[in-house]
Amino acid sequence: MQNLANILTMTRLALLPFIILLLFIPAGWAAWACLVLYAIGALTDFLDGWIARKFNQISAFGTFMDPISDKIFVVTVLLMLIAVDRLTGLWVLPVIIILTREFLVAGIREYLGPKNIKLPVTKLAKWKTTIQMVATGILIIAPYVSIGHFIGQAGLSAAAVLTVMTGWNYLKTGLQHIKD
Repeated sequence: MQNLANILTMTRLALLPFIILLLFIPAGWAAWACLVLYAIGALTDFLDGWIARKFNQISAFGTFMDPISDKIFVVTVLLMLIAVDRLTGLWVLPVIIILTREFLVAGIREYLGPKNIKLPVTKLAKWKTTIQMVATGILIIAPYVSIGHFIGQAGLSAAAVLTVMTGWNYLKTGLQHIKD
């Protein structure tokens, strides 16, 4: 259970209380410190899987915890952006779309898992995640960066469009296996 890949997975969760605290502090230094911690968390999302595959550190614990910590990390930060008014009004809709897709895909994977059917992550889904993470990072510092809100909201909206596309593809695949 104790290997670098698993430590990185758990680091993502350990960073969340500090990210939450910093988002509640209305000061530029806090936003920038939060961005650094968020970037470290986002980087662990990429590194833990890569390290696990590259250095043969794949474990049952990591296979179980990685997707859970990914979802907790994303959901928490997006909800915090709403809580601290970085996203308000109609700009909350991309968050709802993203969260709906996360639950949908998790449900499909949970249903298909016992049948030994995998839903591999697509290239489009990786692009969605990248755009979403960059947009979220920009929204963290948006009040302290010129046109930060616009760029972050536009990026999150683009991620929401890709979210619908990838979610639909996963849903079609899942429904096909249910039908069979």
